Amino acid sequence: MNYIEERPWGSFENLLDEEYCKVKRIIVKPEQRLSYQYHHERTEHWVIVQGEALVILDDEEYIFHKGMVVEIPVGTKHRVENKFDKDLIFIETQTGIYFGEDDIVRIEDDYGRNKNED
Repeated sequence: MNYIEERPWGSFENLLDEEYCKVKRIIVKPEQRLSYQYHHERTEHWVIVQGEALVILDDEEYIFHKGMVVEIPVGTKHRVENKFDKDLIFIETQTGIYFGEDDIVRIEDDYGRNKNED
């Protein structure tokens, strides 16, 4: 059974955690957003499976709908926000050489977390 980790913005569940990739199911509550961040060691690929996502990639805003894929290369600043009234759910696949939560470099965070805090 997979463990669900609660966060101020929603929750995530690790679906697969191997040396070659990590896969998460991420739920963002209405009117919440993740930190504006980037990674040194991994790329991320998000598949939107429910709702709509406002995604910021290197300071540019985009809207992604159910079935769309967001590609986030290593070093790309990114943030996802749920501006709508139902949960946003996406599947995140990480590829690269390291998948630890300490590879998060936070630029801005609504919840007062430091650059490497969960």
